[in-house]
Amino acid sequence: MGKILLVIGVIVLLLVIVVGIGAVGSYNRLVNLQEQVNSSWAQVDTVLQRRYDLIPNLVNTVKGYAKQEQQVLTEITRLRSQWGEAKTTAERAQAATGLEGALGRLMVVIENYPELKSNQNFLALQDELAGTENRIAVERRRFNQTVQTYNASLRRFPTNILAGILGFESHPYFEAGTAAREAPKVQF
Repeated sequence: MGKILLVIGVIVLLLVIVVGIGAVGSYNRLVNLQEQVNSSWAQVDTVLQRRYDLIPNLVNTVKGYAKQEQQVLTEITRLRSQWGEAKTTAERAQAATGLEGALGRLMVVIENYPELKSNQNFLALQDELAGTENRIAVERRRFNQTVQTYNASLRRFPTNILAGILGFESHPYFEAGTAAREAPKVQF
């Protein structure tokens, strides 16, 4: 009887060790994935900051040519301030989406000013902004891929049990706003 209890005890101990090693591995994987999500967001934040820094130069260049388009310029300035004051990832993403729509409207306004389109300073700023928008798109895609990997790991069994116990939560995707889904209207 003593030998049977010893064998059962060893088997239970081995099972506890195997489960423990699996739990530690799952925990470490979740931590690594969570850090990848944070790192990806930092990259998005960096290119959004670049856009944030370019906007005053672009707005000041356009102001000289398009005084009657003050409403669009005021909206861009307001949204830029809103982005600068945002504290959370969700607030920054929302402000960035609004800013993206306002910049699209600004580009439509610019079409009405041929002399502005030929200004070298404006052309250089417009090229920089276009490059920045491309970088934002790339970093958003990378962020969303990282979030997808992380969220999928949270939902897989048995990691989902450990994640629930340890308080790991899914991250939201960086989604385009409704204004970004509509093409700007250009009128001549």
